[in-house]
Amino acid sequence: MDNISEKDLQELLKLKKKQKKKGRFSKFVVTLVILLNAIFTTAVLYIYLQVGSEPVTLIGAWFAFTTGELWMLSSIKKKKVRNEDEYRDNY
Repeated sequence: MDNISEKDLQELLKLKKKQKKKGRFSKFVVTLVILLNAIFTTAVLYIYLQVGSEPVTLIGAWFAFTTGELWMLSSIKKKKVRNEDEYRDNY
């Protein structure tokens, strides 16, 4: 087994904590978008029951916006993963 000094062990623990915190923002955004989509859908259904017509343009714009946000977030994540893999391959 490798001999790891106390300092190295503490450094590894700090890095592990940072890695756990990295994904919190994206998980929060995804959860928030899902929650907001559910609230929006409920509100649109309620309005449809009251008025009898649906706001087609608003619905399209809303879901285009939230889909775009999730798509960009996933693109950022893919790029980070790709960069980490390239870094590991080089060293």
